[in-house]
Amino acid sequence: MKLYAKTIAQTLPDWATIVTNSADLIEIEINDEHPNFQSLLEELETEIEPGTFGVKAEDLCSRLGIEMSNPSLHYLVKQAQTLISEIAIHPDYKQVLEAGYQPDLNIADAQTALTYLQWELERNREISN
Repeated sequence: MKLYAKTIAQTLPDWATIVTNSADLIEIEINDEHPNFQSLLEELETEIEPGTFGVKAEDLCSRLGIEMSNPSLHYLVKQAQTLISEIAIHPDYKQVLEAGYQPDLNIADAQTALTYLQWELERNREISN
């Protein structure tokens, strides 16, 4: 499991590892099978709505000393475009294509959809300014 944060506590539990740490986003990998993490989940479990039990993200983050990140949609679209570009040139992806993988929608379709979304976000930003 991954969490994305703005800030984190100085020390994290042994089941949490910082994957990336940039100026505006910290990516944390959680070993959700670790017994200590499972114990924490059990301790924090509450009834979220009638008949549904779980752990609220804000409770978990509060316990870990993490301030959750809520990156802008524009930033997320850029990240997605970068990841899709990396997928398109990845040797494993090329191998799957060579083996006959023919999806109804392809990488180019995903890139186009993200480009359209980015244009719409920019248009909305211009209108609001």
